[in-house]
Parts: sequence; structure tokens; C-alpha cells
Amino acid sequence: MRILVISDSHGNKGAIRNVTAREAPDLILHLGDYERDCAAIESDFPQIPFRSVRGNCDRSSPGLDIDEFTLSGKRFFMTHGNLYGVKTGYTSIIQSAAGRGADILLFGHTHDAYYTVMRGIAIVNPGSIGMGRKTYAVLELKNGGIKCEMLNV
Repeated sequence: MRILVISDSHGNKGAIRNVTAREAPDLILHLGDYERDCAAIESDFPQIPFRSVRGNCDRSSPGLDIDEFTLSGKRFFMTHGNLYGVKTGYTSIIQSAAGRGADILLFGHTHDAYYTVMRGIAIVNPGSIGMGRKTYAVLELKNGGIKCEMLNV
């Protein structure tokens, strides 16, 4: 399974369209801050499911602050990151992910791309697809493993 992970699009729907066409994912995950951008492009890619959480710029959205689900035997914990103070450190969010039994932690908010594996958890912040360096992540779940690529728009 190929998963496009994006965050902090801030209205840059063109970047989402371009990387979706380029990467041909099976699923798109948006980690907040203009999650409504997904709704604007879902009609362009009706065959690709989208999941999203709201960020600090999505306060009026009825969306979720946290989404947890399992795909290909991997437990996902997905949130924007603002509720965990990720701009000052990752300790709180990593502890929460570990306590929830997550295999994969996804968050945004900092606009800085980051990937590591810690305490058996793949920790992924795709950065911002809409501002600054304009980055995103592609996860591949295959044969029980997780591969992560951090890419530039």
C-alpha cells in the first residue's frame, strides 16, 4: 500500500494535485491546517480515499483532532500536533503514540519534515506541502514493513 502523507497545505491545492498525480497513492492522509483543501480536490481523484484531521487553522471544522486506524496490520496514530506542543518537543506526542500502541505516528504543525524510528514507532512529520520548503512524505507498507520517503514538491 502506497500512502501520501501531507500537512499544512494552507490553501495550496495545486501542490496537492501535482504530488497526487505524480505519486499515484492508494490513500491520502492530511494532517491538518486547511484540511478543507482535500475536499476541493477529492473530485479530481475519486478513486483515492482521503483521511484528515483538523489543525489549529481548522478550528471551525467538524473534523477529528485525532484519528486512529489499522492498515496492513500497522496501527496509525494521526494528529496535527498542536495539542501536543510539538513546536517545543516531541516527548508528549511520542508518549501518547506509545500508550496507544501505535506503529506509525503522523503529525504536522511545525512545517519541518522529520522521520525517525523510536521505541519501535515510525515517527513521520511530512513538513508543509503549502509553505516554505514544500515537502511531503510517501509511506509504503509492504510485507509487514514500513518504508518512508521524505520528498520535495
